[in-house]
Amino acid sequence: MSLKNLMQSILGTTKLPKATLDKIFSITTARMTLEAEYNLKPAIRAAVSFKPIESSQFESARKEIEELLTYSSHDTGSSFRIEVDELRYIWVILEDPDFEDLVTGIHMVSQTMIDRGYGAYLLCAVFRFESEHPVYWIYNFKKGLFYPFIPTGGKNRDNAGEIRLRTQMERELPIEKDIGMWYPLWGIPL
Repeated sequence: MSLKNLMQSILGTTKLPKATLDKIFSITTARMTLEAEYNLKPAIRAAVSFKPIESSQFESARKEIEELLTYSSHDTGSSFRIEVDELRYIWVILEDPDFEDLVTGIHMVSQTMIDRGYGAYLLCAVFRFESEHPVYWIYNFKKGLFYPFIPTGGKNRDNAGEIRLRTQMERELPIEKDIGMWYPLWGIPL
């Protein structure tokens, strides 16, 4: 990857690859393997994160997302909240005991952002699984790929565990092969 492409990826100025959003649904089938073979139980929360945008049109898109989530929560029983982290990234956090509803909700939020022209501001979707330490599967929208992230406390992570998970799950998930692109997300609000 060139320095220009790396900087565009980090700064969020690259465009989303076409037809990658539907890859997010692969986590629903991978969940069964993660739970049955690796004793990783999905949490009842998932999130999508994006960079803030100062514009009235973006505020309109944000309200549309809130309205869609409020409406869909009547059917699914999901709840949601929106938080801003210390780096000013916005997190839409969904909660639902049905993992497929969580994935569908994350897809809906992401698709709304893309449809409204804000796809380039999407950072990632995060799905938490429970183990000794939380295990996060992070979906990078710009690449259309997942990678594991296992924080162990402070600013430490279980690199060996992450690589082991990559090897075990690469048949079921579209996984980022370049571990240099496995960015740590400290302080995920899940």
